[in-house]
Amino acid sequence: MLPYLYSIAPIVAAAAFLLVLGIMSLKDSEPRPAWTITLALAAIFAAWSLYAIFEQGLSAVWDEHIRNAWANQIWFDLLLAVGTAFALLLPRARSAGMRPLPWLALVACTGSIGLLAMLCRCQFLESNRRTSGEAS
Repeated sequence: MLPYLYSIAPIVAAAAFLLVLGIMSLKDSEPRPAWTITLALAAIFAAWSLYAIFEQGLSAVWDEHIRNAWANQIWFDLLLAVGTAFALLLPRARSAGMRPLPWLALVACTGSIGLLAMLCRCQFLESNRRTSGEAS
């Protein structure tokens, strides 16, 4: 059962990725409240990551990135993608009143999970700011 899951999960994830981003690209406005979608993605990915850690152990995370040239390439790609996303999110987070260093620590330790949590918090604060601004 699991080998089948491991070969089909990346295809399902890629299809969901394209579907969600395609829908987002075609819409004129962001869904309200956007932070709930980000929270769901963070929770799903965190759950899968915990499953992988329990299944393979924490050392397997590093083992996967030092296995060969492609494993190194994937590690570099992840660092560049998360670093770029963090740098792009940083001005929004600061504007929303978030302190960057605790979030950097979370992102450095958990990668996309921390980045999604940071984005979720930022979206939540922005949403509350808009809502309180509309009420006054």
